[in-house]
Amino acid sequence: MPRFSESIATGLIVALLASCAGPGKPGSPAADAALPEASPTETASEVVVTGTRPVAMEQRSVNAVTSITSEDIGRFASPPPPPAPLVVTSRARIASPDRMGGNLYYQDVGRDKFTATPQNVFKVVREEPVSTFSLDVDTASYSFVRGSLNRNLLPQPAAVRTEELVNYFPYDYAAARSAQQPFSTNVAVMPSPWSPGRQLVRIGVKGYAIEHATRPRANLVFLIDTSGSMNAPNKLPLVKQSLAMLLDQLDANDSVSIVTYAGSAGTALEPTPAREKARIRAVIDRLGAGGSTAGAEGIRQAYALAGQNLDPRGVNRVILATDGDFNVGITDREELKGYVERERGKGVFLSVLGFGMGNYNDALMQTLAQNGNGAAAYIDTINEARKTLVDEASSTLFPIAKDVKIQVEFNPRTVAEYRLIGYETRMLNRDDFDNDKVDAGDVGSGQTVTAIYEVTPVGGPRTIGDLRYAPPTATGGPVGELGFVKIRYKLPKSDTSRLLTTPIDRRVQYGRFEDAPRDARFAVAVAGFAELLRGGRYNGALSYDDVLRIGGAARGEDDFGYRAEFLQLVRAAKTAQSMAALGQ
Repeated sequence: MPRFSESIATGLIVALLASCAGPGKPGSPAADAALPEASPTETASEVVVTGTRPVAMEQRSVNAVTSITSEDIGRFASPPPPPAPLVVTSRARIASPDRMGGNLYYQDVGRDKFTATPQNVFKVVREEPVSTFSLDVDTASYSFVRGSLNRNLLPQPAAVRTEELVNYFPYDYAAARSAQQPFSTNVAVMPSPWSPGRQLVRIGVKGYAIEHATRPRANLVFLIDTSGSMNAPNKLPLVKQSLAMLLDQLDANDSVSIVTYAGSAGTALEPTPAREKARIRAVIDRLGAGGSTAGAEGIRQAYALAGQNLDPRGVNRVILATDGDFNVGITDREELKGYVERERGKGVFLSVLGFGMGNYNDALMQTLAQNGNGAAAYIDTINEARKTLVDEASSTLFPIAKDVKIQVEFNPRTVAEYRLIGYETRMLNRDDFDNDKVDAGDVGSGQTVTAIYEVTPVGGPRTIGDLRYAPPTATGGPVGELGFVKIRYKLPKSDTSRLLTTPIDRRVQYGRFEDAPRDARFAVAVAGFAELLRGGRYNGALSYDDVLRIGGAARGEDDFGYRAEFLQLVRAAKTAQSMAALGQ
């Protein structure tokens, strides 16, 4: 076969490759124009592993060659078959191609960080009649559980916080009366579906819904992680889409600033009226990922920017969007916690939007949100972004009460034992309830919050036997009361708490589980599912099929499909694997 000149061969190869590569994909002129020249030894799958952080080399075009022969022409005489998915593994990470753009990115595996907290245990009422905890409106755990099950993997037990699964769903509780008394309390008592002889006490709280016309002005700082760990389709690209959605919910007089951080931090957008949406979107769209993660410096600069534009009568909030992989500067959780606590006292709150899976630092995100007077949400899909930042934008941004605490005193005359289901990371000491210096949870406009206790009535099946030298049985309170609920809260601009009280009496008791309010039964189904994912220590013979039966019967109205999705997740858990395989 006669030899072709090098220039003719190069032209033929480029033409052949362009004919079998779509626009913008590797191999097309549009894609290759943005790529640097490659040396003959560089390939699309080349990865350099240093220490514990693999770094992907820049992707090279397959037509970036320096010498051509007739054998090369033969190899490209017909369109090549579609390339197999690229998988490069280490002990911690899997490299795979971005199906949308063809770029190499890393999907971390098995490096998510959660705080393992022991489950609440049963307590004897005669010894410890009082239970105190902070309200929690976070929902991050539910989204993370969903993301795991959608990958056919069971979440690690530490990732499952029962109250966050329960509180993911809105419930039809009675509306609060006014902004000055911003809560209604709804109590229901029903037989336990998994422990015969025991009862469940559901305590529901609904926050006052602020009218849009009267809501305060928002001074928001978007703090965006643009480090290399955010270079994945479910991270920075999803952050951009999410913040663009949130921008559409803001009023013209609201203010938006943008701070980014990677190896260092900087201001990408000075405080700008939200009516200048095109300008703000342009800054968001230009963001790219690369470098290490100086998260603490980003937080410092974001708070400084919020402080410069502080509105004493408005809502001043930093919204952090990150996977939590801080690895430059201050990385100690306690040090960061102290910093956000001090800034909280100046009137600037912190909310956290978590992204990504495999290297998600939930432990740090929870610490920042809980101590920054903000909520933590986990965004795993564009639908979750819409739920959190569009459908629930008012509750995400605008608090109606802060430092909200609940204290339940059980009556030893009617209750022998109790156990709070969930809220392990929100437990408080008894004397914290009346101490206005103790920080607690915050509730946003129109939010519902639910807590569930499992109780053993006097004469029921005890889990803890009496002590030999136990004191005599106390006379207790009224025989018709199981307990007494107290809620303490502060209005958003106040430092003095107020008190609401509600008895748990016979008026809210149901003889059959099936007769209990539908929302109460659905919340029980969700709590049961969460407890199964955590190991099922206190669930008796409850199974996933039982959860499906209870949840299906109590599904009720489901305008957004959240409850239908929950039932699908229960079905997925029945067949999900216990651990991800690192190699593919």
